[in-house]
Amino acid sequence: MVTVPSRQGLEAVDILRRQSCEGVGPVLHDDDHDTLSFVVPRGTAECWDVPGSDCTRTAGGGLPLGRAAEAPPKGTDWLVPPGDADPVTDPAELRAALGEAARTIEAADNCR
Repeated sequence: MVTVPSRQGLEAVDILRRQSCEGVGPVLHDDDHDTLSFVVPRGTAECWDVPGSDCTRTAGGGLPLGRAAEAPPKGTDWLVPPGDADPVTDPAELRAALGEAARTIEAADNCR
């Protein structure tokens, strides 16, 4: 899972929905930590190097996805539920969307 601050993650979700060939996979919102976590393919953590984000390895099979995943992990809510999403978010497309989101946020902050 790739975890980012909510503001950047929300921008990235919008970008992925508009531009991505692959779409966006399931996304968890953790309100307590103000973060979004994107489900990415197994093995992504080995080569993930995007500043301001964290890619965690899961032990075993990861999150239970698909129609069987009725409830998200405790303390989170689905922003993009598994049943309404692609199986995972493509890491290259996520990397590009996070970069564009960071630039958009920086430009908006500089206009204030």
